[in-house]
Order: sequence, then C-alpha cells, then structure tokens
Amino acid sequence: MSKFRNLLIASALIAPLASPAFAEKTGLGREALPEEIAAWNWDVSPDGTGLPPGAGSVEDGEMLFSDNCAVCHGEFAEGVDNWPKLAGGDGTLANKDPVKTVGSYWPHLSTVWDYAHRSMPFGNAQSLSVDDTYAIVAYILYSNNLVEDDFVLSNENFLEVEMPNAGGFIVDDRAESEYPVFTTRCMENCKETVEITMRAAVLDVTPDLGEGDVPAEEATAAEPAAEPVAEAAPAVDPALVAAGEKVFKKCKACHQVGEGAVNKVGPVLNGLVGRAAGSEEGFKYSPAFKDKAAEGLVWDEANIAAYLQDPKNFIPKNKMSFAGLKKDEDIAAVIAYIEAQSN
Repeated sequence: MSKFRNLLIASALIAPLASPAFAEKTGLGREALPEEIAAWNWDVSPDGTGLPPGAGSVEDGEMLFSDNCAVCHGEFAEGVDNWPKLAGGDGTLANKDPVKTVGSYWPHLSTVWDYAHRSMPFGNAQSLSVDDTYAIVAYILYSNNLVEDDFVLSNENFLEVEMPNAGGFIVDDRAESEYPVFTTRCMENCKETVEITMRAAVLDVTPDLGEGDVPAEEATAAEPAAEPVAEAAPAVDPALVAAGEKVFKKCKACHQVGEGAVNKVGPVLNGLVGRAAGSEEGFKYSPAFKDKAAEGLVWDEANIAAYLQDPKNFIPKNKMSFAGLKKDEDIAAVIAYIEAQSN
C-alpha cells in the first residue's frame, strides 16, 4: 500500500509540471514547427487530403501483393486461415455472418491506402513505396471486381473510385433522435396482462400456460415440412473421384463445392455440369464472363474441360488467375469430383 501511495503522490506532483500553464510560466517547450507536424501527420483523409503523388497498376500490384501480402491474405485476397479476407462478401452485410471486406464493407478507399502504407506488410511496416502502395490497392480493387485488369490507380483518379458501401455509414444521431424517447423507465407493473402471441423456433423454450395458448395456425406452421425424397445419384468411378479431390486442392482457394458451399472469390460449383454460365445466384461475375453468358454458354463437360485447360483463352479478360490444368486426366478427374459432390 505504501508503494502505491508513493506513486499517487508522485503523479500528483508531476501533473502540474506537464500543464501548458506551467510551460508558459517557466518558458519550457515551444510550438511545434510545420515540418515537425508534417513528419507525424501521415494520415490520408477520405477527401484525398494527405495523399502523395504516385501511381500503380493492377498488373504490378498482383506481383507485389503475391510477394508481400498473399502469405496472410491469399493470392486472390481471399484470406488465409483466420487472417482477414480482403475480397468477396458482396451482398452479405445483411446476413447473420456478414463477410466484411474492402469491396463489401469499407466505405473509403483512403482507409485502404493509408493502412497499407503505414502498417503493412505485417512485421515489415512502412517498407512499401508510394507507387507500390498504389499498385497493391489497385490489385485489391481488381480482386473485388471494382476495376478492370488494365486499371492504373493514382492520386489523380483516386477519388473517382466508387466504393460499394460508401453510403452504408451514417452519423450516429441517437443522442438526439432516440435517447429522449427513453427518458421514462418502467421497472414494475408495466403492462396489465402478459400473453404468449408467438412461440420460439426452438419449441421447448416457451412456457406452456395450458390448452389453447397457441393459435392453431401457428402450431401447424411449427411442424417441420416433409423431407423431399432424394433421387439416386448416378454411379461414379470412386478412383476417379478420389483423384479429382486431390486436383481440386488447386481450386479450393477460390471455389467451394458440396454441402454448405458458399461463394468465395469464385462461385459455388455445385450443379456445375449442365448449368448456364454466369447463373450462380449471389455471385458477382466479371464483365467478360457476363458477355460470354449472354452468348448462351452452357457448362457441359466439353466446355468445362476447355475452360479448365486455358481459362484466359476460353474467356479472355475474365477474372480467374489460374493458369489451367494441362493434363486431360486431371481435368476429367476434377469434373468427376465436382459432379460427385453436387449429388
């Protein structure tokens, strides 16, 4: 206790020495010079204030991102393990588990540039040049389908980039709009009667008050629907499917297939064979892909094989960065695996 009391006394004695009034009286200290303030004032504001001159392309950014960022954020900004995803999540903010990425959530591009330039890469902060930062941010934009692959980001066009969630943030005005409504608090006897009007989805948590406490239509609605009878899946070659599972590891960074699959950097591949191109609900396709879909492309096995062999040649300027599978047996195996997981 005595040691703690001594610390309190020392703090009480030191505090006045640090006050502006004491500094003025004793002549200690001086006003910071503009260049001293500038040395600390590195932040970039949403209106572009503080943004240095420079430029960087998506093409250069892809290589820089691979060298400096991919170990944590993935080659396609899809995230690795528990490290943050920087791409994807479009249209998920209203979901129970929203995917908050640069494309789906961040309202200002300045935040991306400022954070990357001052705090990244992890463990080697402030090692990126101004142009490198522009390039990496350009690649992140491209990974979110916000710019084309030939885009060059610079301080001159920075404010022209529209962030999808720019309007998703509002000023917190609850102190004026809501708090006054709740000034009167009720602690007991707030209602004359309490009645059960609905039942919880978990049917054993709402207390029973006796017969007739649940409307008949609600009781009927609570009964689970009959499970649809699944059709028998066609026979598949287990060895081919097993081989396809190994090949599919090259695809898992961007695609999911099977029960519980969700869109990631690439769309879900369930039911791919026979599906119209560009039709996976909830996925944002690149313009090149949309154009091909408008031509009536259908994913039969021949088209899937041609696409897997050379994605960039089959649909020029599409977003898929994978170089392709060169062995016919690998292509056949991965198609068999996708079909097996879709059944």
